[in-house]
Amino acid sequence: MTKCHVLYLACTAAIVGTGLGAAPAAAGHPHHVTHVVRQGQSIQKAVDAAAPGDTVYVTAGTYRESVTVATDGVTLAGGPRAVLRPAPVKKKAVGTCAADGNGICVTGTKDHKVKNVTVAGLTVTGFTRNGVYATATDKLTVRQVTAEKNGVWGIATEASERTVLRGNTARDNGDAGLFLANTVKEEQGATDTRGTQVLGNRLEGNRIGVTVRRLRDLTVAHNQMTGNCAAVFVVGDENKPKAGRVTVRDNRIVANNKSCPKTARLDALQGTGIVLTGAEDSVITRNVIRDNAGTSSLSGGIVLLKSFVGTTSDRNRISDNTLSGNSPADLVVTDTEGKGNTFERNSCKASKPAGLC
Repeated sequence: MTKCHVLYLACTAAIVGTGLGAAPAAAGHPHHVTHVVRQGQSIQKAVDAAAPGDTVYVTAGTYRESVTVATDGVTLAGGPRAVLRPAPVKKKAVGTCAADGNGICVTGTKDHKVKNVTVAGLTVTGFTRNGVYATATDKLTVRQVTAEKNGVWGIATEASERTVLRGNTARDNGDAGLFLANTVKEEQGATDTRGTQVLGNRLEGNRIGVTVRRLRDLTVAHNQMTGNCAAVFVVGDENKPKAGRVTVRDNRIVANNKSCPKTARLDALQGTGIVLTGAEDSVITRNVIRDNAGTSSLSGGIVLLKSFVGTTSDRNRISDNTLSGNSPADLVVTDTEGKGNTFERNSCKASKPAGLC
């Protein structure tokens, strides 16, 4: 953590202009540096100059660029009036963050996960794919970021572990507001996130609020989700190990009734609270789920169904949830072959099949 508190810039001796680089530390007294970026300057240039432990602080303004962070221990931060938008259209190097349609990329490799990076406080909007996209990271933190009106995902991670997504707003993105997966380019079994946490986020107007795909050991808690087509998807398939050991607790999931059309892999979506498909050993508890209503095969308060390749959901525990006004029912189980799923102490009125409330 930088010695300067980035929000107050209290340690003025450590502040340097983007174009100037960091002032050298006195011999024997190394210190971390805050690189301040002002409108009209390059965020990427400051990030490239940052050493582990440094902070790049982006002041208020609109910045038309994409930014890649690939150095351990760097913090990229700003206030909500610091906004990243796509650069003007021109030829971009293939495989870059900008060419791939992303706003902020945190990029490790298969051989070296980038560690202890923080992205905080910025607004990232209007990118053709993703607002924030992280791959091969360890102990990444994304907090108080607003990701809105991006073409695919608001904030997304793959091949990452021990991630914390906290206090973000993901709004009106084309697919998931928050998307977490083992990999998006190949088939493989679920990976262990080693305790990734999705905490206290606000997810509104997306196709799906939070998607957890082919992962294990992950918690989704204290989030507020409304106005999405569906709030939470926990997704597995036929690969081994199976997806699961996901805890979804203490979330408020209300009126996710936006209508989204059918895709090649999924039926139309509307009125869906929490879906488990092809997942095992997960816990869905203490959530408030109400007024999610639709006529899709995935509509309902809490829904258990087979994956699109026919994988069952097994040994999941659904307990102590408060459900009301969900349609076609508060609890919906279409996966009749799933084994060991339990429903206990849920406050609800209707289920399909009957008798689960």
